[in-house]
Amino acid sequence: MLIGCGLRRGELLALRVDAIQLREEHIADLLGKAGHIRTIPIPAWVKVAVDSWKEASGITEGTLFRSINKAGKVWGHGMTPKVLWEVVREGAPRAGIEKLAPHDLRRYAEALPLGRGELDQIQFLLGHVSIQTTERYLGCKQKFRDAVNDRMGIEPEVPR
Repeated sequence: MLIGCGLRRGELLALRVDAIQLREEHIADLLGKAGHIRTIPIPAWVKVAVDSWKEASGITEGTLFRSINKAGKVWGHGMTPKVLWEVVREGAPRAGIEKLAPHDLRRYAEALPLGRGELDQIQFLLGHVSIQTTERYLGCKQKFRDAVNDRMGIEPEVPR
């Protein structure tokens, strides 16, 4: 969910089972940064993984992601940021990554090329209040040589 939905750590840790709804495919309504309600699309591959986790863990209500004790049993009502950090750190070598932090996974979503998504849609996905924040994360710069308005299809008449 950090990669596929661009969630922040706090959003992931607070995500509740009932926040995930079947509405226009799959979405989650969650409480984002600064108390903003944020609606995010959940890709099919993320939904499959979440459903597998719910089935394996037996979680049907409350906080979706919880700690697992040394006996491999789910316990408690959630997990701490430190536990999430350890989960990501321990999983990184399996993905062939030497160092990885939870926010690095969100950055994958932040690095979506503009050709794969419209700027405003990336802004919504990441929960940025300001489009300028999204532009800064994406490194948007105005092109003057191959400007978008150069390709409008309106050309001056060339005198003969």
